[in-house]
Amino acid sequence: MHKLLKDSPGEKIMLLGNEAIARGAVEAGVAFATTYPGTPSSEISLNLFQMSQESDLYFEYSTNEKVALEVAAAAANSGLRTFCMMKHVGLNVAADPLMTLAYVGVTGGMVILTADDPAMFSSQNEQDNRYYAKFGGFPMLEPSSVAEAKDMIKDAFELSESLGQPVLLRTTTRINHSNAFVTFGDIQKPQTQGRFIRDPHRCVTVPAVSRGLHVKLLEKLGKATESAEISSFNFVRGSGKFGIIANGVSFHYAEDAVKDLGIEEKTRIMRMGFSNPMPEKMIKNFLKDCDKVLVIEEGEPFMEEAVKAFGQEEGIVIPINGKSKGGKSKDLFSRLSEYDPAMVREKVAAYFGIDYTPAEKMDTADIPEIAMRPPNLCSGCSHRATFYEVKQAAKDMDVICPTDIGCYTLGFLPPLSMGDFVICMGSSVSTSCGFSKASDQKVVSFIGDSTFFHSGITGLVNAVFNKHNFTLVILENDITAMTGHQPHPGVDMERFGLDTYGRVNIEKLVRALGVEHVSIVKPFKVKKSIDIIKEALEFKGVSVIISREPCILYAKSIKLKTPRAFVVTDKCTDHKTCINGIACPSFYIEEERVKIDADTCVGCALCAQICPENAIRPLKK
Repeated sequence: MHKLLKDSPGEKIMLLGNEAIARGAVEAGVAFATTYPGTPSSEISLNLFQMSQESDLYFEYSTNEKVALEVAAAAANSGLRTFCMMKHVGLNVAADPLMTLAYVGVTGGMVILTADDPAMFSSQNEQDNRYYAKFGGFPMLEPSSVAEAKDMIKDAFELSESLGQPVLLRTTTRINHSNAFVTFGDIQKPQTQGRFIRDPHRCVTVPAVSRGLHVKLLEKLGKATESAEISSFNFVRGSGKFGIIANGVSFHYAEDAVKDLGIEEKTRIMRMGFSNPMPEKMIKNFLKDCDKVLVIEEGEPFMEEAVKAFGQEEGIVIPINGKSKGGKSKDLFSRLSEYDPAMVREKVAAYFGIDYTPAEKMDTADIPEIAMRPPNLCSGCSHRATFYEVKQAAKDMDVICPTDIGCYTLGFLPPLSMGDFVICMGSSVSTSCGFSKASDQKVVSFIGDSTFFHSGITGLVNAVFNKHNFTLVILENDITAMTGHQPHPGVDMERFGLDTYGRVNIEKLVRALGVEHVSIVKPFKVKKSIDIIKEALEFKGVSVIISREPCILYAKSIKLKTPRAFVVTDKCTDHKTCINGIACPSFYIEEERVKIDADTCVGCALCAQICPENAIRPLKK
């Protein structure tokens, strides 16, 4: 039995934040869950996917976040408790249905999790999705700890049902990827069979209907405000004249700072866990008892702006600050990156005029610097071979290489240097359309198979219809690799022991879209692949190359490939074509000679095929 399905109330267990959230959903009686995987939220969906094989929970990896939200919206309007999860930029993809779903509402509890990523550990931007709650008119809850995240999701479902409205649950990477002890609660038996009650005057959003729905949305927001005023997730601790308002992990940083600085008797802290709509009366009463207030929140000044407005309305004239304007004040917080306890302690001390001397840092002058480990494609990654082959095939051309979101984004790093432009999922195909019309340069773009299904198909349709001129390389590695080997519509699910899924063939799909020049390469057959790629690059119009080879980590995990090591022999004349050309992480230099780490080499033989002296051979055991 999956550890998160154990019906053992009171048991304490160490869980990752994302595991705790998945357990909270199960305890809440979730019946229906959808997602497109994205770090830092991916482990929630992994655990729900695994549990769905042992329970009545319906779970699906949807084609993209928009689809995931639309599928979930139907289930939630059939009366089922529904959970839809995604990373912060995924909510951009789902924003179209999200905004109108706020008008329509739900008949069953619906929680939409957005996992924000301050410091951009695995993301292309640092956006603060609290503004989606305000923009769309959604109640939003924000946990401050792993244990609270588990419990909060249950309250989120109840709040959703009481309002007939989806509820946003905002986490951050520090919550998603921290470990803590969590106490199991009772598991509520889910209602797994729903029924849709036809109600076109609520569910069919033509203008005449939506005008009335907007009125009802504002009424629901009024009720949500009343709930925020009495919510247990919004509370005040302490009774001094120094005021701190904090949310998420910043709340615990603030508590620690106040304790460490010895100002507990001087300070009151308001924790904001129900953060939209904000509890206006509670905040105004809090401000009346303070001489000075500091707002601590990662990301944008979402709370700070509202708190200042509430203070102005009430005629409260005290300093209220949080974010540094233009980075000018060292006493205030930045809109950049994550916060940490030491930094919060320093800012609290400076803002309230507390004498504070940071602990003296250890002198490390005599300690050698730790070598940096830059991000890199794995040993034996087929993308490395594809990038090398495209580079060789196009070496005499002036090439632009739009790329996309996935492991292969790392192809922009030298020595491969195959990646010139990326903004979001699927953008490689659409931006190739623009580059091909705006410039005489040859355009060769890259997209992964999961990303192609997610949002690359429409761009390719556009290219065929408008007769653009570029080559698209689809990197078909049989899995959604970057986020942890989740399935996508092109995956053979029988490899997972599941025979209830269909499968979409990328080659047939591309041909059906009207692409006239489609070719397949096996990237570890270097010479043949280069010849095929040259032919595709010479084609006038839209050409598609499908580079077909399973992700090496995935292939090893399901025993599709048995690693075999290669070795650099005495034939090597130290030209370093292997390192300078492909930079596989299994290479290293010892005594000024190139060596191969036999423990990490998987035997893809790419290096052996590009070595001018044929000096790289299989290691004989």
